[in-house]
Amino acid sequence: MNDLERMRHSAAHVMAEAVLDLFPKAKLGIGPPIEDGFYYDLDLPRSLTPDDLAAIEERMRAHIAADERFESEVFPTREAALDHFAGQPYKEELIRDLPEGEAISLYRNGPFVDLCRGPHVASTSEIGAIKLMSVAGAYWRGDEGRPMLQRIYGTAWPTQAELDAYLVLLEEARKRDHRKLGRELGLFYFNEEVGAGIPLFSPKGEQLRYQMERYVREAQTRHGYEHVWTGHLVKESLYRRSGHWDNYADVMFPPMIDEEVTFRLKPMNCPSHMTLYNEMGVHSYRDLPLRLAEFATLYRYEISGTLSGLTRVRALTQDDCHIFCTEEQIQEEFSRCLHLVTEVLETYGLTDYRVQLSLPGGEGKYVNDPEKWEKAIAALRASLDANGVAYDAAEGEAAFYGPKADFMAKDALGREWQLSTIQVDFIQPARLGCEYIGEDSAAHTPVVLHRAVTGSTERFLGVIIEHFAGAFPVWLAPVQAKLIPIADRHLPYMQEVAAKLAAAGIRAEVDSSNNRMNNKIRAAQVQKIPYMLVAGDRDIEGGAVSVRLRSEEQLGAMKIDDFIAFITPIIETKSLDLKEARAAKEAAAVG
Repeated sequence: MNDLERMRHSAAHVMAEAVLDLFPKAKLGIGPPIEDGFYYDLDLPRSLTPDDLAAIEERMRAHIAADERFESEVFPTREAALDHFAGQPYKEELIRDLPEGEAISLYRNGPFVDLCRGPHVASTSEIGAIKLMSVAGAYWRGDEGRPMLQRIYGTAWPTQAELDAYLVLLEEARKRDHRKLGRELGLFYFNEEVGAGIPLFSPKGEQLRYQMERYVREAQTRHGYEHVWTGHLVKESLYRRSGHWDNYADVMFPPMIDEEVTFRLKPMNCPSHMTLYNEMGVHSYRDLPLRLAEFATLYRYEISGTLSGLTRVRALTQDDCHIFCTEEQIQEEFSRCLHLVTEVLETYGLTDYRVQLSLPGGEGKYVNDPEKWEKAIAALRASLDANGVAYDAAEGEAAFYGPKADFMAKDALGREWQLSTIQVDFIQPARLGCEYIGEDSAAHTPVVLHRAVTGSTERFLGVIIEHFAGAFPVWLAPVQAKLIPIADRHLPYMQEVAAKLAAAGIRAEVDSSNNRMNNKIRAAQVQKIPYMLVAGDRDIEGGAVSVRLRSEEQLGAMKIDDFIAFITPIIETKSLDLKEARAAKEAAAVG
């Protein structure tokens, strides 16, 4: 743990201590540090209220001010630990689950004692500024068959100024919440009649999806990818062969059985793509690399409590690709993937990102084939190094079949999201019998690179709604221009303008409501439409419109053809600026 994590871990203990002050019969679960704070799971005699959080926070401050030292002890035996935590069933379970012979330690601060490995700060006085944030339900050990506990979330920072800055950031994040903006902008909805985790996209929302997928599809085609389609259902036996059954059975929807054949809704694409590769005939080394891409709808049976707007759904669309290549082609193909990923992230203004090299860890989910793992990790490291990509290694984050280069991008609020990924797989293609005929006329197994640029369309859309606060760049905006007639007599002219803009490929809508002009302008600004084109008698006489930006800046009168000439390069270059095309792309086009 770093210093901040150690402080937050200590704050979690103090929070549990404060809860026991108020609820002496509370049963304690676990209390780890997490990103931006900490939590503690508790079994309490009643549901907590906002007043309870305020009282717990007040008790926490008293314990912090008391300068209680954190002291560690080791129980001499397992039985001694169980005796100490008698009456605390969750602690007793944790103790019983520890491996035989492992040291069992506690940490004490003031009167409070907790089962814990540490580490902690030296004293409660070293805990900085704290605030309790919320209460949520959480199944014990994440198992929906176990008791539901109350999870209290808090945050802790070294200074009050840092806490205040964090709270301001949280408020901005609430304003940008894609679930809130999605409904306000009329992009998507959730409805219990349809089911949790299944978004319903309006025409505007589908326009967003279409533009996102169209862009990636065109970019992939430019980079040499071919698009395929492999359906929604797969026989369960294929997933057993590939190894996905052993690792993903818990997120697959229940089986559909046709006589003696069991089908599953498709939760991933790789086995289908590898099967398609096999069906496409005998492959020569001259045919490789073969790049198969698909915008596939996948289905994952996520637990209800984990669903979160568009960022965690049960029906998702993935911009998935599998590249079949020789070992000698890995580095070149990785470079191609990297250029595509970089282009797409930068187009969305996601220029602040890092790369995480996700490696296997100590858990048993990884396929036991050390030689292939070693080759895959070496190939991925060499590809990153050859492209001058700095990276941080993270153990335990690899896919079950191979290591990954995961792109962790920061949005406009500095929050980090795992978006793109490039994975090296020596294992699945051998399991599924993929082969090519080498230069030596012998059969060889290809390497497969798994690659996703934006990952899930739904999740990526949720991220960029918050990144742009709903104010999308012009090329992406569902409505690019709102046409506002000042009076009813100006409506026919605006309808003619709308037709001319549509013919030029510009998405425009006419506000034909009875509202006053200022109310129409305000409504367009609330909808975050990039341009408002206003027309009255004088504009019509000149064959023009008065152009306003959603920022309230006025660009003045423009003839219709001039406005089309103005907006077209902004759209074509996918500029983030409402007033000019990307300078770099313009320069490249001139060159």
